[in-house]
Amino acid sequence: MAKQKTIAKETSIQGVGLHTGQRARVVFKPAAADSGIQFVRTDLPAQPVIRVGMDAPIERSGSLRCSFLGQAENQIQTVEHLLAALNGLGIDTIRIEVDASEIPGMDGSSKEFCELLEKAGIRELEADARTIAVKEPIVIQDNRASITALPYDGLKISYTLSYDHPFLQAQFLEMEITPAVFKQHLAAARTFCLEDEVEHLRTKGFGKGANYDNTLVVGKKGVIRNSLRYPDEFVRHKILDLIGDIYSRGVAVKGHIIALRSGHSLNIQLVKRILAQQSAAVPAVPESREVIPGSGLDVNQIMKIIPHREPFLFVDRIISLEPGKSIVGIKNVTINDYFFRGHFPGKPVMPGVLIIEAMAQVGGVMMLSQPGNQGKIAFFMLINNAKFRKVVVPGDQLVFEVRSLRVKSRIGQLYGTASVDGKVVAEAELTCALDESS
Repeated sequence: MAKQKTIAKETSIQGVGLHTGQRARVVFKPAAADSGIQFVRTDLPAQPVIRVGMDAPIERSGSLRCSFLGQAENQIQTVEHLLAALNGLGIDTIRIEVDASEIPGMDGSSKEFCELLEKAGIRELEADARTIAVKEPIVIQDNRASITALPYDGLKISYTLSYDHPFLQAQFLEMEITPAVFKQHLAAARTFCLEDEVEHLRTKGFGKGANYDNTLVVGKKGVIRNSLRYPDEFVRHKILDLIGDIYSRGVAVKGHIIALRSGHSLNIQLVKRILAQQSAAVPAVPESREVIPGSGLDVNQIMKIIPHREPFLFVDRIISLEPGKSIVGIKNVTINDYFFRGHFPGKPVMPGVLIIEAMAQVGGVMMLSQPGNQGKIAFFMLINNAKFRKVVVPGDQLVFEVRSLRVKSRIGQLYGTASVDGKVVAEAELTCALDESS
């Protein structure tokens, strides 16, 4: 069992808030076990204490450019980079005294916080550390943005960044988050904004302390008056923000988080949903004993369940089906399959990606055969641990065996194998999301 951690000695840092432009001094002090993370507003007469985990994150509508903690006038903003450093280093018990309403932005990343805290020393306490684990799949969507959390033993983040801008298009990064990974690959990633956003943000009260040194300003020809620390620094910073936001309750999260264009608002919503799972009873998945005997489903029956059609239907027959639990399907590989015309035509080999696609279609039949899922579509979300062990050629018969690892609401986690003559030729873990077909 991991132990709680604090710092070994007092230390401090000074800087300017990115949004308020206020200069602030932050003093970090060791704390006793089970004290949690406490912010103290030393600039206010009563010196109110804002306890991470007790004083919930403040949710704001519209363009939320930073994360807030506290209540009413007793609040502290832009906490995400500091919380990311604490989360990344595993510090869960500390007193943080601040003489302003905003944590200094420093260089726009978590780098200086990490260096300062490590220099102060990280001390292990006797008490066990607390974690919250994702128990069941969670999906939150907001227009083009979404965030998903899946059960996982550890913290893994898969983030896709995509802006309507030539220098911020489609960056993807997946990382297993550990202290070493955070320090080396994420802590130094800086905040950013578009050149076109600068004036608008300032009219809304943001960015008063931002400059070209602590914020990457992205113009039409690239980063203005600065240079990147990583080729994909933008997506790394979004992961850094996410690591900070999910620590807004002061407890480490265990799960696999898959984010698409997610920002502070969705990140905070995710934390609330994960916490709600901890106290809610998880309903059992209703059992279905309806196993289709004998010949199972032919191709015409399959096409009534999944929307795929020639030349992109890769399932010829289902020979066994227990809806929502397991399924066995067949694909007969023939020289007439269209992909052999261009894929090693001199020595035809079935593309590995199509083997996985066929496996997913078989899994889709299993998921969509459940009561309540008819008429929906199963979309790929994630492929993990895909392995190809042997080539598949014309004349082979692929037998797909797919079973559910976990099916909850709109998300299904599946494991599948593809075999030829009783020997496994491919295997993979698949995650699919169900959506309405209309």
